[in-house]
Amino acid sequence: MLLLFAFGQAVASDSGTDRSVVVDRHVQHFTVDADGAYLLEVELVKTIASASAIERQAEQFIGFNASLDTVRSIEAWTTKADGRRIPVGPAGIREQQEAASSDAPMFQDTRVKAVIFPDVAVGDTLTLRYTVWRHTPLFPGHFEDFTVARPIPYGDFRLIYDLPASIPLHADVAGFAPLSLDSPPGRRRYGWRHAGGDNERIEHGSVSYLDYGRRLAVSTFPDYAAFARAYQERAAMAARPDAALIRLAADITRGLDDPHARALALSDWVRRDIRYVAVYLGPGGVVPHAASSVLASRYGDCKDHAVLLQALLAASGIEAGPALVNGDNAYQLPSVPTLGVLNHVIVYVPGLQLYLDPTAGAVAGGFLPPNLLGKPVLLAASGEFAMTPVFQPAPSRTTTRFNIRRDGSSRFRVARTSGGASAEPYRDAMRSTPQSARAGLVRRMLAGLGQTGDGRFEAGDTEAKGDDFTVAFSGASDGFVQLPGPVALATTYNFWGGLGDAVFELGREPERRQDFVCPAIDAEDELRYALPPRTRVLALPKPVLVDDGRFYYRAQYARQGDAVVVKRRLQFRHTAATCTPEDYRQMRPALTRMMRDLRGQVVVQAR
Repeated sequence: MLLLFAFGQAVASDSGTDRSVVVDRHVQHFTVDADGAYLLEVELVKTIASASAIERQAEQFIGFNASLDTVRSIEAWTTKADGRRIPVGPAGIREQQEAASSDAPMFQDTRVKAVIFPDVAVGDTLTLRYTVWRHTPLFPGHFEDFTVARPIPYGDFRLIYDLPASIPLHADVAGFAPLSLDSPPGRRRYGWRHAGGDNERIEHGSVSYLDYGRRLAVSTFPDYAAFARAYQERAAMAARPDAALIRLAADITRGLDDPHARALALSDWVRRDIRYVAVYLGPGGVVPHAASSVLASRYGDCKDHAVLLQALLAASGIEAGPALVNGDNAYQLPSVPTLGVLNHVIVYVPGLQLYLDPTAGAVAGGFLPPNLLGKPVLLAASGEFAMTPVFQPAPSRTTTRFNIRRDGSSRFRVARTSGGASAEPYRDAMRSTPQSARAGLVRRMLAGLGQTGDGRFEAGDTEAKGDDFTVAFSGASDGFVQLPGPVALATTYNFWGGLGDAVFELGREPERRQDFVCPAIDAEDELRYALPPRTRVLALPKPVLVDDGRFYYRAQYARQGDAVVVKRRLQFRHTAATCTPEDYRQMRPALTRMMRDLRGQVVVQAR
């Protein structure tokens, strides 16, 4: 019994480790020259512990940039459980473009070598050795690297950096232990080894593993200001407007005297008319293409969108510069600068205190995608840190009507009005949904409620530019309720992420150990059941009011003639874009009350 208890405790504390594969040995050895060029030698040995890992692990990828790198050697083989070695032949090593660059000639230098291991089974060991020569450094005279340890079992995972003794290497380390290494004359070797230990399950909605997990950031840049200068020196020339850009800026902003309106118009043009190619900083280089060539090709990655928008703003008399930021779910920056975290570029307009992301095709100018709110940014022009806005208005109102008939069928209409930052994403979703696909949306939504029926989708004016956008659907549902009853009617329906979805999403974890993203909420729902004549309401939930300084939640239930009306209002706004486990402990009582209310039912019976 004691052994079983101890095992149970160990599993609970190590609930995040993927044990389908074991990394027996992983060594990355960088030999860096004074100009920033380097030779990377890698040895990776892993054992397949579960059949679920075969498909994922039997093919390994070596990413490289054909303009910057040369893959000098690749050697790989499968070692069977009985000791036989099956080598990967030339046909098992294939070079291909990165998926994002396949239809974008400007980025066809971002490539991968796919190494396909033969005859892989549980118990086999896969060995991969390769060398890559980075002959053209991203930043001349500098080197930076960022490594994240996946939550899997490691035997020996180490990273070694061999640099000229005159160039110091700065590091930010979590979950790696330093190695004591001898250094050859005129060189200095730095090394770290994975420290081992348990891995917690990644919680729903938590911040990126980069913020709290095992990672190693190294850089020869002494600080972020030097890193910003190195980026700006190579990007500034690309943002100069030529005659064509000056004419285009004038056409886009014709009739707009206000600088803020001009900036939004230019940003909206870039996000709508320039195709985004999702190549991150680093793999796609750090030097943007000239704004004129981005305009000519009509596509680019984030840094290309940024220089084009900067050029158009400059042509319109508006000063702007690039802002480096994490484009994913990381909210903390390591103490040393690296592209592993600063992987996205947006535009900052200092005179208007305005951030613009011209790659966000579904986000209107003046707003940011939710994953960019409350983020530290590095302003390349000044080398200073700033913070994106924590909050932007995004109200929503949903009205749901069911007219229930004596036979239990119903006619219904659902309408959602999205405002502020949430309006354009819904417009964009409707624009990208073909008319033929819209016809099936109502049936799929009814099927999600366990209903059968049909109806009509009302997509709204997808080309309008107002602050609000309304989308609706209406129709008929067969067998909506089983009358005469008694029958229980739900008091919430979550179409397109309604108020109830927001609450249940926030409260999905019983407790938290990791910081998590907690976006502001401003939602209002109204549900009306029009009941058949001579229908009694046997039970209505009691009204609920939650007002704890974080949440304001109100639920009201009323009988109005032959109808039952449910009204709810929810507002939530935190002081940051993320919340801590302690915040969650304080929020949990309010969330529990709200979730209990949302599960409430109206009980009716037809006479």
